[in-house]
Amino acid sequence: MEKNKYVYLFSEGDASMKNLLGGKGANLAEMTSLGIPVPQGFTVTTEACNKYYDDGKVIAQEVIDQIYGKMAELETISGKKFGSTESPLLVSVRSGARASMPGMMDTILNLGLNDETVEAMAKLTGNPRFAYDSYRRFIQMFADVVMDVEKRTFEEIMDKMKEEKGVKLDTDLDADDLKKLVALFKEHYKKEKGEEFPSDPKMQLIESVTAVFRSWDNPRAIVYRRLNDIPSSWGTAVNVQEMVFGNKGETSGTGVAFSRNPSTGEKKIFAEYLMNAQGEDVVAGIRTPEPIEKLEQDMPEIYNQFVNIVNTLENHYRDMQDMEFTIEEGKLYFLQTRNGKRTAQAALKIAVNLVEEEMLSKEEAILKVDPKQLDSLLHPAFDSAKLKSATPIAKGLPASPGAACGKICFTAEEAKERHEKGEKVVLVRLETSPEDIEGMIAAEGILTVRGGMTSHAAVVARGMGTCCVAGCGELKVNEEKKTMEVGGKVYGSEDYISIDGTTGNIYGEAIGTVEPEITGYFGTFMAWADEIRVLKVRTNADTPRDAAQAVKFGAEGIGLCRTEHMFFAEDRIAAVREMILAKNEEQRRKALDKLLPMQREDFAGIYEAMEGRPVTIRFLDPPLHEFLPTEVEDMEALAKEMGLTFEEIKTTVESLHEFNPMMGHRGCRLAVSYPEIAEMQTRAVIEAAIEVKQNKGLDIVPEIMIPLVGEIKELKFVKDVVVKTAKEVMAEKGVELQYQVGTMIEIPRAALTADEIAKEAEFFSFGTNDLTQMTFGFSRDDAAKFLADYYEKKIYEFDPFAKLDQTGVGQLVKMAAEKGKVTRPNIKLGICGEHGGDPSSVEFCHNVGLNYVSCSPFRVPVARLAAAQAQVNNKR
Repeated sequence: MEKNKYVYLFSEGDASMKNLLGGKGANLAEMTSLGIPVPQGFTVTTEACNKYYDDGKVIAQEVIDQIYGKMAELETISGKKFGSTESPLLVSVRSGARASMPGMMDTILNLGLNDETVEAMAKLTGNPRFAYDSYRRFIQMFADVVMDVEKRTFEEIMDKMKEEKGVKLDTDLDADDLKKLVALFKEHYKKEKGEEFPSDPKMQLIESVTAVFRSWDNPRAIVYRRLNDIPSSWGTAVNVQEMVFGNKGETSGTGVAFSRNPSTGEKKIFAEYLMNAQGEDVVAGIRTPEPIEKLEQDMPEIYNQFVNIVNTLENHYRDMQDMEFTIEEGKLYFLQTRNGKRTAQAALKIAVNLVEEEMLSKEEAILKVDPKQLDSLLHPAFDSAKLKSATPIAKGLPASPGAACGKICFTAEEAKERHEKGEKVVLVRLETSPEDIEGMIAAEGILTVRGGMTSHAAVVARGMGTCCVAGCGELKVNEEKKTMEVGGKVYGSEDYISIDGTTGNIYGEAIGTVEPEITGYFGTFMAWADEIRVLKVRTNADTPRDAAQAVKFGAEGIGLCRTEHMFFAEDRIAAVREMILAKNEEQRRKALDKLLPMQREDFAGIYEAMEGRPVTIRFLDPPLHEFLPTEVEDMEALAKEMGLTFEEIKTTVESLHEFNPMMGHRGCRLAVSYPEIAEMQTRAVIEAAIEVKQNKGLDIVPEIMIPLVGEIKELKFVKDVVVKTAKEVMAEKGVELQYQVGTMIEIPRAALTADEIAKEAEFFSFGTNDLTQMTFGFSRDDAAKFLADYYEKKIYEFDPFAKLDQTGVGQLVKMAAEKGKVTRPNIKLGICGEHGGDPSSVEFCHNVGLNYVSCSPFRVPVARLAAAQAQVNNKR
């Protein structure tokens, strides 16, 4: 029996092997077969990574043996020898999961150097400066990535040397300086680690492969995976590739290229490069790169070859590509390609253009845009009138579009803390690194002093849809003192700034923003999504304003209108409190009579905003204590206002206190205890519908939703109240009106007895927030405190309140849908929990046969696209 194959040469794979070889490895194999000049190498598979974790974080001997075997084959291909002092083979070690995770995993270059091989390199190339420059980079990277010695500490040693020599750039240091630097670096390593820097190339290689596997589980990779629905079971592959050198002098260089502009989507190659540099220099943003157009003047032949390869790759993958390339002494190599990260605007333009260019069908184009990305287009841009009167204080590179305004934050930790307190902040850094991910998520926008359009900050911000301005060299940022100086003025962490990720402008003040519109490429693309999808998309809206916003974003109705949200308004809370504090039914009805016209007016406004689209209104849901004050002075004020004693108020508040109000006297249980509440709400719903029908000619079929039902008799009791009241209203008004009564399925018992409940319910709407809470036995408000421990220990990979738990809660939804249809084949099925706007949950709803999902207004386009993608994916 053939033993497991854990290592593949690039020439042994192809693009279809992405799950095994990771995205980068599969693409390197595919490029090799296309005849593109790729430095050769091999890939250690994702299965080897999973084996590493299964074996207790140890690399198995059989994997090590296979790595050495492929290294021997690579020596034959390259004509060089690993660890030799004649013609040494140096390699890079890079990670490559099957989903691209920019900046999450670590890279090691120039592996295979030691005190002997560096001399061989110097002799072989006749370029000792290059050899020692490569060596100092290797020590620094290996120490940082593999051995946890901070990169910064090496940079400080180098900065000190540049200062002593009175030079500014790394390239100003000569061979002797770099030789000294290597000695200082090794000394520093020994001091930090208590042992010599490892000189055996084989050991360097295995340690580096282990480090890549280890980095699959570092905190920032875990955060990124949770944000992007990437399971930990996928693992990462490792690519070991022969080094080509962009730092051999002025006919060598390195760069990053996109086949189209990743910010605007323009059909024009967008690339930057640096001569006499290695890849990390371009991405880290320590030196500012040149635009690719300059290469056409400097090396026209290389430039033409470069353009041909870029076009070949885009046509082959039928998508915008993000590539890395190196020129070694006038010879061009491509080191990798992948489908490029792009802004939402660019994604839409590229998707529409690829259909117009007949490269993709509409169905294929629909899959090219990540629904979550649309979020960034649905959020405000600067108010152009206010922008005209504002003068920029500085300008950087427009790295990720959008508008952001907030107070300045100088560290990721601080950004996270202040965001949690409800502050809006802009993260200002010299340059961001992968450790900053949580602060980048918390910030409204990101501003960096260093770095180009392909720096870490730019790539990650584009992926998250966060506004970013990069490489603003005129800012003087002191992270220690928490100050930012520009144009002679100093800004601190209480000052507001505004940044424009579309122009790169930075303003030293707060600038107002305006709401977005769905037009142009966005409009075209969303129209295609609507043609394709089967699942309808409604919105959760409690006010006419939210309802109108959702209609603008393409909502086809309201799936959840929470009536209690209308009770908290200042002019109403008194009447609500009067109702709760009533001693008997008579007093309660008196208070409800005050609320009736207010509720009626609310519903009429919502019906009008929805222009005849369906509206589901949920009857009062929260426990009554939520409407009462808890502070002594507030209770005193209420007693005075209502002509009651403080003691009476205090007694009522205490009697309504519940140990677990989320499982207490709420939802339909209130209507069972106080049917007059359901009467008032029914009257308001029906009277408003009749009023809008008569005044505006809109035919409304209200959908009355009874919350928290767990037993059919409960639903029947409340439904009887609704039907009786509705009949009375219609008789009074002399008008016949269609309406429906349904329920929210949010208690596991309702899902288990859905066939019974469907006898009375004309529709089901799954309240997956409560259904998740009750199925897991978690309180949604408290779970956040301990879920972090669950992520860390890999018990859960995601927050079940943000993404539907399909194996547990999802099975209840599926069962209830199936049982409901048995009793009532035409039952309408929807979902109105937070999950209605989460793409993977939307796909699940499509697959189990729901009619619609409902989500907040700003998530409507996200759900429309996710529903179209579900249709394309599951038609196959």
